Amino acid sequence: MPVVARPSVSLVIPMFNEELNIEHAVSAAVEALTKYSDDYELIIVDDASTDDSPAMAARMAEENPRIRVLRHEKNRKLGGTIRTGFAAATKDLVLYMDADLPFDPDVLGRAIRAMHVTGADLIAGYRHDRTMEGLRRTIYSYVYNTLIGVLFGWPHRDINFSFKLFKRRVLQKIELKSEGSLIDAELIVKAKNRGFAIQQIGIDYFPRIRGTSNLSSPSVIFKILRELVKLYPEMRRRQNLAVDPATNETINDHVTRDPASSRGIN
Repeated sequence: MPVVARPSVSLVIPMFNEELNIEHAVSAAVEALTKYSDDYELIIVDDASTDDSPAMAARMAEENPRIRVLRHEKNRKLGGTIRTGFAAATKDLVLYMDADLPFDPDVLGRAIRAMHVTGADLIAGYRHDRTMEGLRRTIYSYVYNTLIGVLFGWPHRDINFSFKLFKRRVLQKIELKSEGSLIDAELIVKAKNRGFAIQQIGIDYFPRIRGTSNLSSPSVIFKILRELVKLYPEMRRRQNLAVDPATNETINDHVTRDPASSRGIN
């Protein structure tokens, strides 16, 4: 049997004041990337951190030429930080992971395999168990997932979970605009509306034990709702892709994709 080359992967880590987590996160990520990719890059996007994490990231980049550090001089929140990382990605597959290691990066191998087996363009992870975060965040998650499902007509188990592995050509066909935590839903919705095939896989979840998360704060929730109102008409717009099965390249942005070459969300 012919040897199949392992895919090239860009891994994006958004970072804001993560001095307690960033070294361990990068170490675990590099271990997984080395294991499952022949060609990888790790992009750390520092969102104007005020602790020692930028210096720590810079030291790691000096030691490993595959690590790049990009910095925002002003804080741009999660969406702006992820967009910066996505714009800098150069490899065939793109993955983003929060700096507090909410999942074992080794799941990359299972996701790559799932993408190969199903023909999906995007693999979205969902947490097997989120109740360990507490009742309030569990309720927030349920309400938000339900809201996105109602507004856009299809279900998603865990829209804001950071594990999303996708082909870089997905980014080339959609324009992301969210500055805040709506970025996850915007990515999934716009990819689905452009005809890209999406699959979900369950992943073991590790709650943050070091540092502080503000992702469920009232200000973050308000920003999500405000951006959702603003971007709703654009996120509802559907444009399908046609893909040549021989080359796996887009033929025409306005031609409906052959259903036989696509799988829906399960």
